[in-house]
Formats: sequence, structure tokens, C-alpha cells
Amino acid sequence: MALIVFYEKPGCMNNTRQKQLLAKSGHDVVALDIRAQGWSPDTLRPFFDGLPVAQWFNRAAPRVKSGAVVPEAIGADEALAEMCMDPLLIRRPLMESSGRRMAGFDEAAVDAWLGLAPAPEPLSETCPRSDGICSVPGR
Repeated sequence: MALIVFYEKPGCMNNTRQKQLLAKSGHDVVALDIRAQGWSPDTLRPFFDGLPVAQWFNRAAPRVKSGAVVPEAIGADEALAEMCMDPLLIRRPLMESSGRRMAGFDEAAVDAWLGLAPAPEPLSETCPRSDGICSVPGR
């Protein structure tokens, strides 16, 4: 099947389920910490092609939840600059395979792109914890 580079926040429950589904579907997944990549606007921008700027953001990021960053009120250049300084703002996961890149895990889009086995339960991009705190510090 496909080799997928999967940029995640280690310990994120949703990213763990997403990687498991990709592996169950026969794909090889190379997981990398999204916070440790040294992003630049040029390396980050291709993941968001076709998405409005507001959809580039991780809605559970502390600065988004606090209102310090308002995704609907920010332009593309400023969004990329903020995300490069604070990768927790980036919608997860970022995935790349065979020259294509994607932000987020829309099951239908991932299935059309790479092929997925049926998920045992619907996957979500929203943190399932009511307190919004992942098992790993630095959400």
C-alpha cells in the first residue's frame, strides 16, 4: 500500500486511533512529532491547499481556546508565521504520501486518497477528553 509520513503530537488519542486505522488498512506509517519539525511557511503551506485559513488550525490549541488566536480573523501569511512559532496551532495530523499532503483526518478524503479499512467506530479530529488535555503535556 502506501508509505505515509504522519505528523502528530505524541500521546494524542485521536492521532493514535488514526495511525492504527492506517496500519490496519495496510499502510506503513512513519510518525513524527509535529512540534519538532522546524516548520517554515514554505514547508507548511502545501498541507493546507484547498482549505480556508480558519480550517488550518487545531481548535484545541491553548491559544485558540483562550481567544489569543482567532482563526477566522487571521490571514494566511500571519497564520503560517504563528504556526511556525507555535506548532500546537497546526491542525493534526499532517500527512504526506507520494508527493501529496493533507491536514486533518477526514475519513472520506483519506479513503479516497489512500484507501481505508472500515473503522470500528467513527474517528474524530476533536479531542475526546472533556477537559481538552492530552495525556502528554504541551497540548
